[in-house]
Amino acid sequence: MIEVGNVLVHEDIVNHDFVCNLSKCKGVCCIEGDSGAPLTAEETKILEDIYPQVKPYLTEKGIEAIEKQGKYVVDSDGDLTTTCVDGNKECAYVTWENGITKCAIEKAYEMGDVSWKKPISCHLYPIRATHYPEFDVLHYDRWYICKDACTFGQELKIPVYQFLKDPLIREYGEEWYKELEITLASKP
Repeated sequence: MIEVGNVLVHEDIVNHDFVCNLSKCKGVCCIEGDSGAPLTAEETKILEDIYPQVKPYLTEKGIEAIEKQGKYVVDSDGDLTTTCVDGNKECAYVTWENGITKCAIEKAYEMGDVSWKKPISCHLYPIRATHYPEFDVLHYDRWYICKDACTFGQELKIPVYQFLKDPLIREYGEEWYKELEITLASKP
């Protein structure tokens, strides 16, 4: 583990390469899994507030799921997550463009309708954060569906932490990211 401020960063985030390759995977991470995207309590309030602006970008079945189950749910582990359609598969906030999943929240953000990009757990993926009262732990979540992203990252020689620079800065700040780079540069 690499300690940067009050965050422990697993070495895999530094030592492994990763770049999403949507042309290959089609964004399947938004429609596979055993529950929706993890949310913070603060993010559930944001979802409540921005739903009217995001709704025009949602699919019919996404709207139906959200209006039936709520804008977020508590999953079987007791965690707050995005609502899913068809059981625990497709995120209700998924939209489609040319056969590739996109986030309707992010689409509303790009169009200037909302000021929140998307849940931080989605923006940080494949990094997963575990929050403790005194510190956070960041680890690399390996999932077979991301094999094309690993291959693409290796071709481009871009480590996970560099690919996810923007969301890491969004979550921990520019100074924290600079400290991470300085810490890595000083390692033998």
